[in-house]
Amino acid sequence: MSKPTYYLGLSALAARAGITKNTASSYRRNGYLPTPDVLITEGEKNISGWSEETIDEWLANRPGRGARTDLHGKREA
Repeated sequence: MSKPTYYLGLSALAARAGITKNTASSYRRNGYLPTPDVLITEGEKNISGWSEETIDEWLANRPGRGARTDLHGKREA
């Protein structure tokens, strides 16, 4: 029998990233989280799951705290 594959839910993602679950929820709502690696259907609700590797890559490449992401592509006069 094969071993199950484990994914991080939103709470575990938040803990790994050092943010609150509310912040992680806000990031998801605003499109700042990576695409989930898996979606599990539970009734009419989908539960998102991310691999540790996906979250580690996201953490390594996301802008730092206070980064002005709205300025990308703009040049100062």
